[in-house]
Amino acid sequence: MARKHSKHGPHDELREEEAPAVVVSCWLCGRPTGSTIVWHHPVPKSRGGRDVVPMHPICQQTLIANFTNSELQRHGTDVEGLLANPTVRKFVDWVANKDPDFTATTAKKKR
Repeated sequence: MARKHSKHGPHDELREEEAPAVVVSCWLCGRPTGSTIVWHHPVPKSRGGRDVVPMHPICQQTLIANFTNSELQRHGTDVEGLLANPTVRKFVDWVANKDPDFTATTAKKKR
């Protein structure tokens, strides 16, 4: 059966004058995000959280490994409160000079 329209139309072509991509900063570490952005709930959804913030996957994994949902609910959107944790502060200092798409294995949950 013949197609009515071509598989490749004018909308598939790349345009040279496209606007540059908006650079989004990670909520926890402040570095620009890479190709993968995780939209994290600072207050877990199970605790009534609705707002989301952009994060690197490795930053989100670190938060999940170091805090319970109750602790995250208490901190809410207070990044400074999260950074007061010595393990999280050490992680953010370590990851500060890494590439935005940097990934590594993180510690398991300490529960």
